Amino acid sequence: MKAYGYENPKYSVFLSVAKQLNECGIVPVLMGSLGLEIVTTKNWDVGDIDIHIPGDSRGWSAPVEEIIYQWEEVKKQLEGLGFSLVDLHEHAFEKGTLRVEFAGIALDDIKQIEDQGIRYRLLNATQYYQLYQASSKDSYRNQKNNQKDFAKIAYLAEHLK
Repeated sequence: MKAYGYENPKYSVFLSVAKQLNECGIVPVLMGSLGLEIVTTKNWDVGDIDIHIPGDSRGWSAPVEEIIYQWEEVKKQLEGLGFSLVDLHEHAFEKGTLRVEFAGIALDDIKQIEDQGIRYRLLNATQYYQLYQASSKDSYRNQKNNQKDFAKIAYLAEHLK
């Protein structure tokens, strides 16, 4: 699947998930490295597909079942696509080697996109820069993804000049 001049097979998977969510009235936000690849047209070695959807403003302090609005419907749609819930705390699903993770997010100022009639939201380069700047200060991400985050920050800083 080609989006914004860049190809990645995981984008097709994202579109199939987004289509199912659209049918439930949910417009997801494509986050993480896959979204950044679309925005920058640079290969960021995508591991999983990070999808954010409307959620409780308390974030991670909300009970795990309440973090994501319409959680039961989201779970049903992913299971209908052949994914299995593997981690409730991370809201993570897997299907073979594919991993999809969900998180709740506020949707203010995130541009809505439509591709093949499928609606989703995508951060712009400035928003990605701000996101990775903030996440690089998180102790969990520092131990898990620090070098990848710093590479993304450096790239975005250079290209946003």
